[in-house]
Amino acid sequence: MDFVYNIVVVTHLLGMAAVVGGYAAGHPLVSGLMVWGARVQIISGVVLVGMAESIDSLGKDPNMMKIGTKLVIAVLVAAFAEMGHADAKRGKNIAWMTHAAGGLAIANVLVAALWT
Repeated sequence: MDFVYNIVVVTHLLGMAAVVGGYAAGHPLVSGLMVWGARVQIISGVVLVGMAESIDSLGKDPNMMKIGTKLVIAVLVAAFAEMGHADAKRGKNIAWMTHAAGGLAIANVLVAALWT
């Protein structure tokens, strides 16, 4: 079961890389890569927490305050990415949505890495 958990962790990290990398590369537009990365982050994060809570052999004890904070930020990232991408498709360039999605994604990485 550790292998499956680690595959989901890799998926989660690839989603993060898509959001942050898409922000760095696609600036000032929200790309489809950022949108899909945000979606993958939410889904894989929920799966990771579910696995950590329900499978005793993994030996994980997630901090629910940290998880809740990360989930709120991830939903905001996805919302700004979805809205920014929809506006970009219509020819509007609303740069603040791009910065909001990218900045919050970076903030989520900082929460993950620095909250101990």
